Amino acid sequence: MSLQTIVYAAARSRAHGPTAALWHAVEVHRSPAELDGACELTVCGSLARVSPEERWPLVARDVCPACATLAR
Repeated sequence: MSLQTIVYAAARSRAHGPTAALWHAVEVHRSPAELDGACELTVCGSLARVSPEERWPLVARDVCPACATLAR
């Protein structure tokens, strides 16, 4: 029996029109050391730039509600 651990990284989206920039969760399938700040597909399906210095879950107001629910 194997135990699978899901690791999430924090990523910041860009503000787009009336939409504010939000923090998102990115499911990491490689070593967190390999994250270089590139854009990745988030748990909710948008693109956001990974912030290697931030950890998910974030304690912030501007967190994507879909990512917060899906990445529990």
